[in-house]
Amino acid sequence: MKFKESQKLYEQGLVHLVGAVNSPVRAFSSVGGNPLFIKKAKGSKITDVDGNEYIDLVLSYGPMILGHRHRKVQKGVEKALKNGYSFGASTENEIILAKIVCDAFPGMDKVRFVNSGTEAVISGVRLARAYTGKDKIIKFSGCYHGHQDSLLVAAGSGLATLSLPGSKGVPEGAVKNTLIAEYNNLESVKKHFSEHDDIAGVIIEPICGNMGVVIPQHNFLKELKAYLETKDALLIADEVMTGFRSKFGGAQELLGVAADITCLGKVIGGGFPVGAYGARNEIMQEVAPLGGMYQAGTLSGNPIAMAGGIATLTELKRQNPYHQFNKTAAILETILLETAKKYQVDLVVNRFGSMMNPFFTKNNITNFEEAQTSDTKKFAVFFWEMIKNGVFLPPSQFEAWFLSSAISNRDVKKIAKAVDRAMEKVAISF
Repeated sequence: MKFKESQKLYEQGLVHLVGAVNSPVRAFSSVGGNPLFIKKAKGSKITDVDGNEYIDLVLSYGPMILGHRHRKVQKGVEKALKNGYSFGASTENEIILAKIVCDAFPGMDKVRFVNSGTEAVISGVRLARAYTGKDKIIKFSGCYHGHQDSLLVAAGSGLATLSLPGSKGVPEGAVKNTLIAEYNNLESVKKHFSEHDDIAGVIIEPICGNMGVVIPQHNFLKELKAYLETKDALLIADEVMTGFRSKFGGAQELLGVAADITCLGKVIGGGFPVGAYGARNEIMQEVAPLGGMYQAGTLSGNPIAMAGGIATLTELKRQNPYHQFNKTAAILETILLETAKKYQVDLVVNRFGSMMNPFFTKNNITNFEEAQTSDTKKFAVFFWEMIKNGVFLPPSQFEAWFLSSAISNRDVKKIAKAVDRAMEKVAISF
């Protein structure tokens, strides 16, 4: 497999793009080598500029849940394009998509569309503060909630990939109201409440996807929500990644919890830039123009993104692929674990719904500290061998893999062969 054209574009990109990329994880820093440049995608496959075709387990980090260029999504978007690209004014499709989203989340009466998951979280946190009249927010180490200053501390994903403790340019004052707790450790939350009386709420990924897939243990979310209710503090669920990925709605419902504020993105735009935050009426009444919490966006509710979202969610509800997602993920988990055992490679696999990933460690992974025991050098060898055998993975140990409903039995068999070759390469290399 050759990467000549990707190499050429990388060198050209270095001139006017920072690191030749527009998002750090794309730079392949943790796996070595230069980034791949993509030309096109269709169904379960993605193709780079050198003509190499891969089974796609990145799926634009989640939104392509139906696979790439699904005919119904394509049709919906093309129809919307004929009417214009952006109006800076209200459209009927905003109302239609809002109803689909609110109907899928019990307790969500109203939603506000924005342009990204980061915007959704910024607004959701601001809303929690506006509603409670308190300033401090608790987040969990390893959870990533976008690149806003106040939450860009102890984050996972890109920061973990690049071994950065935080970010330059974030002033001390920006994080003074952010408190850090340990995922799956309720006592670490309670400790903050014992020391502070102005905590507005806790923000959490119900299923973590930015330190790898990490799942709440022993009713952690239920107990967290019950505790917050005793403290008049809100639970903010960051379902930017998990929304519609484990059921038609949120992972929070499967876990027996109803968040006070939910932040969404990814899937609800069908691949177009979109995000949203929503809550029950009494909380959303705080948002302008109904209340005093100001948030605005010229491109929010963009007509093309709304059309893509409506088509995606309508088709997703019709397909209802969640049983198949669980079945496919279980097969892939077995393939990974049995192949690792065959080659005597330490490996554990975490999965939830259509999200999963392996960790190159012998430890169970239930928080960020445990995730960091993974051998990233082994992952880098595994990553490139999977690429060379036609499987496109996130270029980071700490990013989730995603499944689409377009994945076929033939794809799974090809992934199994690639895993065998990749694990053998890891075994030989270490």
